Amino acid sequence: MISATILLVTGVAWQNLNSLTENLTKQDLNLADAGEKPADGAIDILLVGMDSRTDSKGNPLPQNILNELQAGGSDDGGFNTDTLILLHIPNDSGKAFAVSFPRDSYVKIAGGFGRHKINSAYGYAKGQAAEKLQGSGKSPQEIEMETRKAGANNLIETIQNLTGATIDHYAEVNLVGFYEITKAIGGIDVCLNNNVRDSFSGANFKAGPQTIEGKNALAFVRQRHGLPMGDLDRVVRQQVFMAGLAKKMLSAGVLTDGTKRSEMIKAVSGAIVLDDGWDITKFALQMKDLTGGNMTFQTIPTGNPDLQTPEDGSAVEVDEAEVRTFVKNLGKAPASSAAPDPKFNNASVTVDVRNASGVAGLASKVQQSLVAKGFVAGQTGNAEAMAKSVVRYGKGGEDGANAVQKALGGMKIEEDVNIPAGRVRVFIGSDYSGPGTQGFTGSGVLNLDGARQQPAPDPNAPKPITADGVRCVN
Repeated sequence: MISATILLVTGVAWQNLNSLTENLTKQDLNLADAGEKPADGAIDILLVGMDSRTDSKGNPLPQNILNELQAGGSDDGGFNTDTLILLHIPNDSGKAFAVSFPRDSYVKIAGGFGRHKINSAYGYAKGQAAEKLQGSGKSPQEIEMETRKAGANNLIETIQNLTGATIDHYAEVNLVGFYEITKAIGGIDVCLNNNVRDSFSGANFKAGPQTIEGKNALAFVRQRHGLPMGDLDRVVRQQVFMAGLAKKMLSAGVLTDGTKRSEMIKAVSGAIVLDDGWDITKFALQMKDLTGGNMTFQTIPTGNPDLQTPEDGSAVEVDEAEVRTFVKNLGKAPASSAAPDPKFNNASVTVDVRNASGVAGLASKVQQSLVAKGFVAGQTGNAEAMAKSVVRYGKGGEDGANAVQKALGGMKIEEDVNIPAGRVRVFIGSDYSGPGTQGFTGSGVLNLDGARQQPAPDPNAPKPITADGVRCVN
């Protein structure tokens, strides 16, 4: 799914990009396209993996290919965007952050469609546009391409509203494109913690390191049944797969192999949809010095992975404010790095503690540790589950919040205008391992990429996913 952009940002065979662009499908979309150095500080590219049974020009895929992909018939699948990635490239940083959105994230869909799973944003708008075009006299292919444009625009607006980012460019690939791209470069190296067998996706793999391509590659990134964390584990699968793809693209085996380069360009050009304002030759030159170690894969913060919804069944809980803060801080030093005023009087701050970790009694223990350091005890209580801990403060209360976060071992701080002066509110998330946790036991906490990790000091915690190595996953 990310292959087209990997090809571009690594600068692989950029001198051949004219042959790549000739057969690409282009769409005129509602994008910022703010140039090489956008005013908002980063180039943001929306990458979409489409669970459709048609090619990039709207033609049905041959049944023999669908059989090979274990993808049903041409009427199955629809237009769910089952892989969504925001590629965030800060100006002059030499780094890139690929941020995943779980397909079942429960968010507000643009276009007035209400709250639903994020993978339906494209399909809702496409279906509405198709109804409006009935009886228009346009050909089926014209209608297909116009409704796809409506779907893409609605998805872009949904992501922008959720993240606060301004999307500059858009890339989309379908099932067969993914299949062909992985075969063109000779497969991707992955590693599994355990044997897996899943009849829904066709996944049938042994534990340990292995190289996969084509049908097996598709099964690897599509499986969610039988995984401990369901859709969140599938996101991790997609991340390590893309990291492996980036590593492969940066290797001499692809860089110097003219045949593989040609096959890759052919696969990409026949399966990718791009926005028509994207000068990919210029972009490739701009990004050609990016290396694998400077590409990091992350996931938006999520809450309850089994949120029950009125219409969509079980979904993944998402706090829009947390997502916007997360995206805004990509590539930046955490706010907790600021040192508090050494003359600050802890007794001037009243601290409320909310337990969002799921560990019974933890809020009281944390508050006791703060009182022992001179802070005034406020209220304790429970809150909806949160993956990341945070200290929130009212107007003018940043120094107090900074003193509290330092006393708790360091965590993010953020302003909340609803909190009165002289008061801060601590939300203890499932990542917390600071003062007050002594004597508590339980399973490892949930990392943002969906993998299980131990508290921060544990040297066995999963390493970040980058394009420099292969990490074993569920």
